[in-house]
Amino acid sequence: MHRVGYVLSDSFQMMALGTQAVFEFANQIVGSEYYQVDVYASGGGDVRSSMGVSVSTQPLTARTPADTWLIPGVLDPLVAETEPAVLKFLAGPAQRARRIAGLCTGGFMLAEAGLLEGRRATTHWLFADALRQRYPNITVEPDRIFVTDGPIWTSAGMTAGLDLALGLVEKDLGPEVTRSLAHKLVMPHRRSGGQTQHSEMLMLAPRTDRIQEALDYARRNLGQPLGVEELAEVAHLSPRQFSRVFTAETGESPARAVEKLRLEAARTMIEQSRHSLDVVARETGFRDRRHLREVFVRGYGIAPQSVRRSARA
Repeated sequence: MHRVGYVLSDSFQMMALGTQAVFEFANQIVGSEYYQVDVYASGGGDVRSSMGVSVSTQPLTARTPADTWLIPGVLDPLVAETEPAVLKFLAGPAQRARRIAGLCTGGFMLAEAGLLEGRRATTHWLFADALRQRYPNITVEPDRIFVTDGPIWTSAGMTAGLDLALGLVEKDLGPEVTRSLAHKLVMPHRRSGGQTQHSEMLMLAPRTDRIQEALDYARRNLGQPLGVEELAEVAHLSPRQFSRVFTAETGESPARAVEKLRLEAARTMIEQSRHSLDVVARETGFRDRRHLREVFVRGYGIAPQSVRRSARA
């Protein structure tokens, strides 16, 4: 049995507890209680979340056992004060565990306890600069879904905590269980830690359904040329109308938006598959691997091969 312990602080983010479903369904898939999940706080008892819901906890002591500790964040780590008893526990007894994970802004608590000193880490993009400024000895990777550095794990925003939890399960039980688990949780796939926190589809955020439909069509057909005429037909507009409305709603030209979608899809394939760069280029609509590299360097500032090496590492 692998014991998972959550350490709650006052005004913790309730969504962090949603990651418990990952361990619950992992038990169902393997057919045994591989994970035992418990919730703790420095004094035990009811702990109030940021939305006002209270959760019953067990008292945290120096002898509290766990193989994995998960530390949920708070809404604003810049004004919240971590309880001294929690910091003392993280700096000492917690390190007997196999691993410790900070969910979202929970990484600030790990940093305050000294656990991220000299390590790589991430947090919600909104607080990444603050984490770097407060703790200059941490290598903050602001655009990662989650980061693993030895026994210390940190995640971006709250939904990224699900990806981190799936990553923990994959370490324990392997990729086949994780694939079944993601399917059971109705997640389209498990995002790797190296993936960006930002989705181009979310960043474009058109106001009308017809432009959204054109973007959805483009994402499903990245291997096609996807000229303005083709996308305009999907949106039931003339090419001139489409270009004008598209730019007004998204802030990007159709060609630039399609290029961003191609780049995002290519990066995901490079990080998560073993396909050659020629295949990646063909599947995501680039002329060839040279064209892919050229646009990749312009968009991300690094070569596709560097991303693949980092993902494999």
